[in-house]
Amino acid sequence: MTTSSQLLYGRAQKLGLYGLINDWHAVAGEPWLEALLSREEAGRHQRSLERRIQNSKIGRFKSMADFDYAWPTKIDREQIDDLFSLCWLDEATNVILVGPNGIGKSMMAQNLAYQAVMRGATALFLTASEMLNDLAAQEGTSSLQRRLRRYCAPALLAVDELGYLSYDNRHADLLFEVVTRRYGRKSTLITTNKPFAEWNEVFPSATCVVTLVDRLIHHAEIVHIEGESYRLKEAKEQAARKDKERGSRRRQPRS
Repeated sequence: MTTSSQLLYGRAQKLGLYGLINDWHAVAGEPWLEALLSREEAGRHQRSLERRIQNSKIGRFKSMADFDYAWPTKIDREQIDDLFSLCWLDEATNVILVGPNGIGKSMMAQNLAYQAVMRGATALFLTASEMLNDLAAQEGTSSLQRRLRRYCAPALLAVDELGYLSYDNRHADLLFEVVTRRYGRKSTLITTNKPFAEWNEVFPSATCVVTLVDRLIHHAEIVHIEGESYRLKEAKEQAARKDKERGSRRRQPRS
């Protein structure tokens, strides 16, 4: 078997085209063989990408091209750009986006999760309340273990909006369990509006908060963003435009 034929044979094996492999002696020299394998590989890659995007639950989001870096009063653009190299994902490093409401943390997290999927990784994006309430609702050890495996399986778990609600001890313990299982093995991305010193307000009666924070930040990129809500800015601008339009209509003479 020639080197070229061996390479094609290996590709056919990887694709699991056993019918083709069984007749390899008859098809090895056919000019259409490489094109057939390439088309099958491309089709599977596309189906895999579509499946990973659907399973990621990222939803609709704005591209980072629309992010206004001039709006926050504090942001390290170079650090943000470095995050999109996704080197931290290969190193099982966590990413924590800390900043006030409406500053663009969720938008960044969605873009990072999407880029991870586009580069071949699995990802899951959801809010902290979705995940913790789902885990807390499980009855019995076996169902809880299945749910924990679901949140520990993807290469990237993106937990949005941690800090917007308060949780009890059980929720804190469940988050600690997820973080611990992923620790050093897979990356966890968290967006929060609370600095770590205020996480006792998120889990007011939990005893594991200090250990939880310590485990999250041990191998982590921490991004601090400061400024006023960009959503509030857009809402004010939209209201001003509408007021201007209404004023213009009122000033128009009636025929």
